[in-house]
Amino acid sequence: MHLNAIDSGSDTATDLPPLVILHGLLGSARNWGGVVKALGGARRVVALDLPNHGASPWAEVMDYPFMAREVAKVIKHLGGPAAVMGHSMGGKAAMTLALTRPDLVERLVVVDIAPVAYRHTFAPYVKAMRAAPLAEAASRGEVDAFLAAHIPDRGVRAFLMQNLEGSSGGYRWRPNLPVLGAHMDDILAFPAFADEARYDGPALFVAGALSDYILPAHEDVIAHLFPQAVTVEIEDAGHWVHADNPAAFLAAVAAFIGRQAPP
Repeated sequence: MHLNAIDSGSDTATDLPPLVILHGLLGSARNWGGVVKALGGARRVVALDLPNHGASPWAEVMDYPFMAREVAKVIKHLGGPAAVMGHSMGGKAAMTLALTRPDLVERLVVVDIAPVAYRHTFAPYVKAMRAAPLAEAASRGEVDAFLAAHIPDRGVRAFLMQNLEGSSGGYRWRPNLPVLGAHMDDILAFPAFADEARYDGPALFVAGALSDYILPAHEDVIAHLFPQAVTVEIEDAGHWVHADNPAAFLAAVAAFIGRQAPP
């Protein structure tokens, strides 16, 4: 499987390892285009479409060991190791990679997720997207209006609508919605690791101050699996930290991965 990517390019002269970015559930690499541009001046930055998302191939499996193996292939192709940053589902994939292939992860950034199981299911979003009458829709607005009856939050709908492509009478969703729906339990979970499992490299956990995804109750499991982990909280940000407060988010990440914050 060859994962689609947005790549800042390899023409920057630097000794810094590349940064690989992994999006969350129902996201894509293009959601992170601004971050790629902001952080790509001093190193190569590669944002990936994870399997069953964006322009990457579809597969019948969607658990974290599988995602980690696919990302590992990309990092080895880049010459590895790499700094790896993941948001939400992508953060769990990044943590799984760090715990299974620590030789490929120079440092780890986990955005608003912990290595635990959640009840924050996106299943209703997937169900609404699958039910949308794409064949009859005359405009993107009609699709959005249908979703509004099931998903009243305009911001969430705008995020989901980024997955719609095509034109009148020929719309389609880019993600593999049937597989994502079927594997929602795998996505909500986190793999079980042996007691001795550790990632001893530098790790930064970035939490949105308005989010409930990283809680004090998660501190012990984070410290157990990632002994060098530090957590920063981004003010005025919910779960989509990088979109809610991009300046503060970029400053925290840039400092951690080894460059000055962008202007």
